[in-house]
Amino acid sequence: MKKKKIQKTNAMRTLENHKINYDVHEYAWNEERTDAKTAAEKVDMPFEKIYKTLVAVGNKTSIIVACIPASNELDLKKFAKASGNKKVDMLHMKELEKTTGYIRGGCSPVGMKKLFPTYIAAEAETMETIVVSAGRRGMQMELAPEELVEVTEGEFADITE
Repeated sequence: MKKKKIQKTNAMRTLENHKINYDVHEYAWNEERTDAKTAAEKVDMPFEKIYKTLVAVGNKTSIIVACIPASNELDLKKFAKASGNKKVDMLHMKELEKTTGYIRGGCSPVGMKKLFPTYIAAEAETMETIVVSAGRRGMQMELAPEELVEVTEGEFADITE
């Protein structure tokens, strides 16, 4: 049986350009069930491995990106401190695509329109691999956290509640 060819996203192309290995996990996406728990179930993945990408605006640094376990909440005070800001607010949803090139539910920390300061939750440091959006709803990519740090020029930080 012939394997279905995956239409590459900007996130995947970016990883390939950096010679970073990754696995793709696809699932049927729908508007009613957009949560990460659903994604974890559909790709048969432990929920702890699923990371969500959040985009915020710092009062000093402007756009910043957080990649945190889907089961956790972003701590805005810790995020502000880690990113050198006094105050951080979430980017308004209507600004997301214009700013990053990605839509809600398909925002990847990799391959955004620009390379924004990126902070990966410290919890990821102890994991062999984590799963982040591949830049399209219903598509995830699994890679080593160190390689995510490398490709985003990010850093590990204590940013969750």
